Amino acid sequence: MVRISGLPDEVLVKILSFAPTNIAVSTSILSKRWEFLWMWLTKLDYGDICYSEPEFKSLQCFLNRNLPLHRAPVIERFRLLFMDKHLKPEDIRMWVVIAVSRYVRKLEIYISHHREKQNILPSSLYTCNSLVVLKLSGGILLDVPRMVCLPSLKTLELTDVIFFNDASLQRLLSNCPVLEDLVVNFFRRHDDMVKFTVIVPSLRRLSLYIGCNCEFVIDTPSLEYFKLVDRSNSHSYLIENMPKLMEADIDVTFTDIKSLIGSITSVKQLTISSQVGNGDGFIFNHLEHLTIYVWKEYSSHLLVQFLRDTPNLRELILISSLTDNYENNDMFFWHQPSTVPECMLSSLQNFTWSQYLGRPQDRDMAVYILKNACRLRTATILANTRLVPKFKMIKELARSSRASSTCELDFEDGSSEDVFNYIIGF
Repeated sequence: MVRISGLPDEVLVKILSFAPTNIAVSTSILSKRWEFLWMWLTKLDYGDICYSEPEFKSLQCFLNRNLPLHRAPVIERFRLLFMDKHLKPEDIRMWVVIAVSRYVRKLEIYISHHREKQNILPSSLYTCNSLVVLKLSGGILLDVPRMVCLPSLKTLELTDVIFFNDASLQRLLSNCPVLEDLVVNFFRRHDDMVKFTVIVPSLRRLSLYIGCNCEFVIDTPSLEYFKLVDRSNSHSYLIENMPKLMEADIDVTFTDIKSLIGSITSVKQLTISSQVGNGDGFIFNHLEHLTIYVWKEYSSHLLVQFLRDTPNLRELILISSLTDNYENNDMFFWHQPSTVPECMLSSLQNFTWSQYLGRPQDRDMAVYILKNACRLRTATILANTRLVPKFKMIKELARSSRASSTCELDFEDGSSEDVFNYIIGF
């Protein structure tokens, strides 16, 4: 300990920065030399969802006494995690004020959302010049004042927060001139939120998790990545063109997705789970990597449409839904295209089926791709062996004809058609 204590203060603080905050604070009892070293830490992480009331009160007293005395001129990260039954909004408001005064760069607040509409955010937070990352989760009231300026904010994550009104979110977003990454989890019903507006010219990544009906307006001309998980019954979507969009991940249950599909035709990589087709008249000229979740009878229509509308597709991945099990297979028929899609003749090189269930319709879909994909290099079947007799699956697919003489057919554990051919004496 004597040798370590002889190191310069900046080295000791660096060592403490690798330990959890509570451990770093506990070193203050070692000696006079260590008493205040932790106060130079730039990353502070306080709270736990498992705190008892006495533990919380002890931490509350500690923060009220010591946080105003913290010596680091800049706080790189300030994280608070609390259950609301012990929470006093005025305490968190004061702690955030102190963090803002120390030029905080990353602020994370996670509280239990059982008690709604807790106004714990001070007005100074909305004019914090240093803030780069802001993550809020729980029943935090987002009552955005008219004076907002967050010139450095690049990442914003909002999970189950409470918007004061329709204008709150867009007022915040419109005053974040360099915002690049936005995540909004909006699964709970908000009676005060009727219109959801995201108009951000600088935004590059947008992830929306939606669970309630609302009107959506999205205008993000610089967007490169878009993720939408929507569990509501219906929506009114107004989505402007996204000419720079490269990757999209779409998981929706509502029936009218034409406006949505029409806005993502520039993507090179697409993952989609939908109970309806993608509509007519949309061509994905740039799409090279496509992942489709197989949903009962919907998967057949969706697959046919995308094979038809993706002339330059190079990789196709099918993933069977785990809710579609072998015993309850909800039989549907594979209606193959009347003409072979262009991508099957000229560009498709890799085909993978994950959680393959081996139902007749699954087999027909897989065999069709093998028989018609002229440029196919690899076909990988990752079966759910708990439900699918593996030898039967290998036999059915290995014996099917292939349009590509160079196609390698691989199965779940790395076994190939060569192994099968050896076993049956081909």
